[in-house]
Amino acid sequence: MKLLGREGRERVTAAALQHPSRALLGVYALSRVVALLGIWVAARYYQEPAGVGHLEPTVRDMFQLWDAQWYERIVTEGYPVPLPADPRTGEITYSQWAFFPVFPALVRLVMVTGLGFTTAAVLVNLVAGAAAVLLIHRVLRFPGHAASQPARDRLALVAAGLWCLYPATGVMLLAYTEALAACLVAGALLLLMRRHYLWFALVAVVLGYTRAVAPALGLAVLVHLLLRWREDRAAGVRPLGGDRVGVGVMLAATAFSAVAWPLTVGYFSGLPDAFFQVQAAWGQRPAQGPFVLWFSWAWEEKGLAGVVVMVALVATYLALVIGRHGSWMPLEVRMWALAYPLYLFAVVRPITSMWRFLLLDFPIAALVTSVAMRTSTGGDVVRHWRLRVAIVAVLLVGGVIAWSCGLLPYVPWHVTPP
Repeated sequence: MKLLGREGRERVTAAALQHPSRALLGVYALSRVVALLGIWVAARYYQEPAGVGHLEPTVRDMFQLWDAQWYERIVTEGYPVPLPADPRTGEITYSQWAFFPVFPALVRLVMVTGLGFTTAAVLVNLVAGAAAVLLIHRVLRFPGHAASQPARDRLALVAAGLWCLYPATGVMLLAYTEALAACLVAGALLLLMRRHYLWFALVAVVLGYTRAVAPALGLAVLVHLLLRWREDRAAGVRPLGGDRVGVGVMLAATAFSAVAWPLTVGYFSGLPDAFFQVQAAWGQRPAQGPFVLWFSWAWEEKGLAGVVVMVALVATYLALVIGRHGSWMPLEVRMWALAYPLYLFAVVRPITSMWRFLLLDFPIAALVTSVAMRTSTGGDVVRHWRLRVAIVAVLLVGGVIAWSCGLLPYVPWHVTPP
């Protein structure tokens, strides 16, 4: 009961701040239990037998649905050449080439120990997710290019913890790339801010074969270099100093990362635009124009009101990132927070998978944390911040259950991919 008193709460907070990695790994472990509970509820009460082929759907069935099937095919069969085509139309159809190779390569490496695909994939994601939350914490507490904030360590700790409870967090237990991609993105941003440009270049290349996020990450790189150039000139030293070669390699690696997998698919298939043809088979057609599909969807669903609501949501998010509640984050992180969601809305069609795509936008957790813990003006941390954070955490747990039950089950006649 002493822990429930004010002094007890202060001791717990102080201990967490003194040992943030332990605290975050504890929260992460608890969040995996919550995510697994959500998957169990989905299997027990929401998964239709027709979607799994037998009358009693299990948690294991849920781990083998959707993209997990494709990653398992990559591990067991590899990538098909020539690309599969529809026999009636001759157009390129669904195939493993839509999925990036680093994650299945890691799973295959773990399977050398004798583990099955599902177990190995879960193990890879458990480790990648743990690394991601620790890196996100370090990124958010980094003081460079950010407004002064005495409570930075506390905000960063809570934000990283809340990120573990993002509604789509259950996907980090499944055979998906989110956990690995989040780890690489956070690691890349940390290396960038610490000016380890050659290491950043290496991570960028790996990321190029993991997830298509390089264009958004590129904005953070350019803004960082602009700030570095201005700071060096203001200090009276040669801009970029002895890092010019490293900067050149970093820029080249970032550019290559944006096209690495499409070029690879084109090379092995013999079709220069093979990757985009495969993506088109899955419904991704960015050639129709950036943002067009989202505005069309909003108009078709709710008319003018739908468009207004969508614009209002985007405007609110931008205001939070640019305004006081985002100012405590490093500018490079804020650039990622701006570029990544806009990049998604520009190239991804309206689809329920957007919930898991936004898992990589971890600054959302930082914004929610700031709104919950600080005054409306983005000032000092309020006295009852723990109660506010607890309320947010409870709501997020509800979101985890809702995502698991609403999107994870596979129903053949009503497809809503997670």
